[in-house]
Amino acid sequence: MVDAAETDGTGEGVTLATNRVYTGRVISLDVDRVRFPNGSEGELEMVRHPGASAIVPFLSDPTGADPQVLLLRQYRYAALGYLYEVPAGRMDPGETPDQCAHRELREETGCTAERMQHMTTVYTTPGFTDEVIHLYMADGLTQAGAAELEADEFVEPQTFTLSRALTMVQSGEIRDAKTALSLLYAAGFLAA
Repeated sequence: MVDAAETDGTGEGVTLATNRVYTGRVISLDVDRVRFPNGSEGELEMVRHPGASAIVPFLSDPTGADPQVLLLRQYRYAALGYLYEVPAGRMDPGETPDQCAHRELREETGCTAERMQHMTTVYTTPGFTDEVIHLYMADGLTQAGAAELEADEFVEPQTFTLSRALTMVQSGEIRDAKTALSLLYAAGFLAA
């Protein structure tokens, strides 16, 4: 067990000790002994993740009438099938969220973006993981080559109007949280 410092700097929650249970290719699992804001103590299982970036790629002017967006129909084992998603991926060591967004867009779609605008940063599931995902929108896309997918990535790029993508969120056809939030954020705050 390794002693750890206060986690949030406010005095409201303190990590007393951390025990690394598992280290994998994508995540690590720790069991943390913590002091809660009320002074009580307990153990929490925490999935540690390096963070990620996700991108809403606009194929036409995002401020135009019903712009086109590029989504990926991607196989996800955990979902037992295919999901519609925006391009996204985890940050490499030493990589900034912006660098990750540019790299993931190129790797998953073969495109580069003239403009990449940060929209917001969110926790994915703060009840058990420290993963944050940085949401971007990109436009001025240029096809720079073929996608460079990893061995476990099975992706089909598909074009939709923003209105159709939003209808897919509303109907539950888009079930991936980062994708739904990215599309809603882009439509509500930036593309409108």
